[in-house]
Amino acid sequence: DEIYSGAKAALRPIHDAVMAKLAGFGEFEVSPKKGYVSLRRKKQFAMLGPATNTRVELGINHKALPAHPRLLVQPANSMCPYKVKLVDPAEVDAELFDWLRQAFDGAG
Repeated sequence: DEIYSGAKAALRPIHDAVMAKLAGFGEFEVSPKKGYVSLRRKKQFAMLGPATNTRVELGINHKALPAHPRLLVQPANSMCPYKVKLVDPAEVDAELFDWLRQAFDGAG
């Protein structure tokens, strides 16, 4: 709750939309950090948190997702090789959850 307080409170619906869809995947651990939440099975498959007052970033930990304009490739050795910027709950769509499902399944 703390990471979505004050000026970032308007971003909470994006976070809630991601978490609601993820709940259908099965069991996983939500580990709150200072500025984001880590989503884990045997290993971390994603991280979610506000990047600015107007944008949430979703890090996806998967080695081989197909190239796509929404998938921002991160530098080598990053915690999550891909990042997706979200500014509206409508961006939490089937395409995003296909990528998350691949990361979820790969995390064990």
